[in-house]
Amino acid sequence: MKLIHDLFSTDYGIMSISGIVFMLGMGVFFVKFFTNKMNESAAKDAK
Repeated sequence: MKLIHDLFSTDYGIMSISGIVFMLGMGVFFVKFFTNKMNESAAKDAK
């Protein structure tokens, strides 16, 4: 329980959470971005 308390109440815990959330968001963005680029390229090559 102390771990959860430290994670959400200390400056280094909040920075850790924000870093993890940022990295996960960046991963989702890149997966969508590259998937869209691959689909556009496949559609362009099919024409």
